[in-house]
Amino acid sequence: MLPYPSSDASGESVSDPQSATPDKIRIIGGQQLKGTIPISGAKNAALKVMCAALLTDESLYLENMPNTLRDIASQTELLTHLGCTLSAEGDLMAINAKNVNELTAPYEIVRKMRGSILVLGPLLARFGEAKVSLPGGCAIGTRPVDLHIKGLEELGAEINLEGGYINAKAPKGLTGAKITFPKVSVGATENLMMAATLAKGETVLSNAAREPEIADLGECLVKMGAKIEGLGTDTIRIEGVKNLSGAHHSVLPDRIETGTYLIAAGMAGGTLKLQNARIEHLSAVMGLLAQAGMEIDQSGNDIIVHRNGLRLKGIDIMTEPYPGFPTDLQAQFMAMLTLAEGAAMVTENIFENRFMHVPELNRMGADITVQGNSAIIRGVKKLKGAEVMATDLRASVALVLAGLVAEGETVVNRIYHLERGYENIVEKLQGCGAQVEKTA
Repeated sequence: MLPYPSSDASGESVSDPQSATPDKIRIIGGQQLKGTIPISGAKNAALKVMCAALLTDESLYLENMPNTLRDIASQTELLTHLGCTLSAEGDLMAINAKNVNELTAPYEIVRKMRGSILVLGPLLARFGEAKVSLPGGCAIGTRPVDLHIKGLEELGAEINLEGGYINAKAPKGLTGAKITFPKVSVGATENLMMAATLAKGETVLSNAAREPEIADLGECLVKMGAKIEGLGTDTIRIEGVKNLSGAHHSVLPDRIETGTYLIAAGMAGGTLKLQNARIEHLSAVMGLLAQAGMEIDQSGNDIIVHRNGLRLKGIDIMTEPYPGFPTDLQAQFMAMLTLAEGAAMVTENIFENRFMHVPELNRMGADITVQGNSAIIRGVKKLKGAEVMATDLRASVALVLAGLVAEGETVVNRIYHLERGYENIVEKLQGCGAQVEKTA
């Protein structure tokens, strides 16, 4: 395990994503995928447990962290700015927030990633105030923070918005409350759960999000001394405690990365072994992949995926909050459906602007028509390589998957999106026979 963190993170780990080079991926399609891919820790869990470190003055030790991701670097930059000390080695990280001396999360850092909003609840709960810039991130539609703000106000916070910042104060501390979300929100559930751990009395979160990453955060908080019940359900109860302590926690495997490589095997053919994967977190996806014509087996903590050699069948999907089909796999699944037999429909119910990959897939020969929040995909027999542009994290990986099966050369531009959420994807695909490389 890492020693007590003694130096601030700096250097390349906190660089601006848009300054990265090389910024393209070049792919020669047509190779089957055969080999083993280790699944990294979940980005969407790791970012949140990093924020949990703000709730205590003792060290939090995290294992299975995807430390090479740009989003992790951005969160590291933010925590360092607030006064935390961090150290990282391999997939380990140690964070200590004893000497936090800054309660403002500035725009120049928060603009890079929406996950930065998750410092709001912990800072407010522990220090009684926080000033956090309204967040940035992928341009996939409006993702308002009104549920975060309303929930914190119900816990007793005084909040106003000014100059693009959320100014929050709770000079007498937070007080438990019964909060019912008007719609399911992963971020609001996480922010309020963290804030409630140090609130006076009991907080009940109804219509809470149920994602495995939320349960993982809750398990980390429990190890820190929080009293939480109902993790994994839509009703979470938190009994506030006076203070939290340090802990050791291992981040759960990334279900979205797992699903992405399952789809990659379905598109390219061959057999992949996905190490350290949690099949139970992808129940809504597994049945659909089998229905499309893929063979999936579990061997201990590994998943073995194989395509039987026949053309996949087109099927309809609809994104929903967990345990439904995840919006973060919609673009990848659509890429697979472009080559499936027959027609299929993809309906996006989470974000209103998450079809920006459609024009790029159509440039590669796909036949996709968008109608409102639905897309009609008519399967074609082949895709052709082209130069395409990534618009967000999941769209970028969908274009990479399309390039794996397209005839000729595909060049995906603006891969800093990809590097925000997929650890060593080029190396992992190369290890399974794909002809893919980064290039300037």
